[in-house]
Amino acid sequence: MRLKEYRHLIWDWNGTLLDDAWLCREIMNGQLQRRGLPTLSQERYEEIFDFPVEKYYRAVGFDWSRESFQDAGTEFIVEYEKRKKECSLQAGADKLLGKVADRGWSQAVLSAYSHPSLEEFLGHFGVRHHFRSVAGSRDHYAAGKVEHGLKMLEELHVAPQETLLIGDTTHDAEVARAMGIACVLVPCGHNSRIRLERCGVPLVESLADLRVD
Repeated sequence: MRLKEYRHLIWDWNGTLLDDAWLCREIMNGQLQRRGLPTLSQERYEEIFDFPVEKYYRAVGFDWSRESFQDAGTEFIVEYEKRKKECSLQAGADKLLGKVADRGWSQAVLSAYSHPSLEEFLGHFGVRHHFRSVAGSRDHYAAGKVEHGLKMLEELHVAPQETLLIGDTTHDAEVARAMGIACVLVPCGHNSRIRLERCGVPLVESLADLRVD
């Protein structure tokens, strides 16, 4: 897919630029094991992971009559923060971000990940300088992505018709639709190709298929 018809690219972080689906699945399986619940295969995880994440937690078997979503979510994020630097960028991500920057196109990150942690993690990988704007969640529960995205468009003064969101979940397609911008999905993260195909937006096999020339 050629990107030259767009002037502004908005990237999702987890699963799109960051290869972390495997870690999220490992941590969730640890939580499930501690509760005596069935664990998730990669295929099952990609079929069931969803937003809002509270819905996903219920789908895998959490019982809010026994504990709160806030406690379960905090348990997950504490473990994720301990282990997140085991993750790497998706293959070719750093190179692609540099090529886009060399073209003079603007880039941003729109994520359900905690904003302070997102800023720190972008710095860890040395890619923060590629982005005009970074917007993450203001809590640990992955809420408000559409609202943050609309605010981003307003603050950056970019035209929706010249903006493309690149993500790895059905939620990214929903966010793009709510923002009035184009979307392309990459089946390299948290949702299966089959689910992404139902979204009615273009798919590419990998980040390598996003062409800047």
